[in-house]
Amino acid sequence: MSKPKTLQDLFHDTLKDIYFAEKKILSALPKMAKAAQSNELRAAFEKHQEETEGQIERLESVFEAIEARPQGKTCDAIMGILDEGKEIMTEYKGAPALDAGLLAAAQAVEHYEISRYGTLITWADELGLSDAVKLLKETLDEEKKTDQALTALAKSVVNAEAEAA
Repeated sequence: MSKPKTLQDLFHDTLKDIYFAEKKILSALPKMAKAAQSNELRAAFEKHQEETEGQIERLESVFEAIEARPQGKTCDAIMGILDEGKEIMTEYKGAPALDAGLLAAAQAVEHYEISRYGTLITWADELGLSDAVKLLKETLDEEKKTDQALTALAKSVVNAEAEAA
């Protein structure tokens, strides 16, 4: 009989999930930046690409803290969200609503990440992993700021341009 899975196991599996997700996001951001028509949106994607590199490094530190090798585990949720972004890039290429669609796809990614990091922080705290909590909180704060910046960009520029066309 196999031993029952623990919160530590669940934390590790979810850490692998978000690690995979961050790596996929890192490879998608340059494509989204290239597809963006608005300079402001392109700049937001480029800024988040740099942040994502740091987030991956922090995740690697969390793996180290739990004495595990950094590795990803296929995350179907992020694959689906990124596929939606690809679909928008294809179906709305050159269209006035492209940037609004790209921004919405980016926010879906942010909301997924915010959810995952919030959960990981709670579990890390429960498991007494104070170093992991600190690292994960730093990333969660960045994700929330990115989401707020995207919302502001949608309201101030992107949605108005899509509607005006």
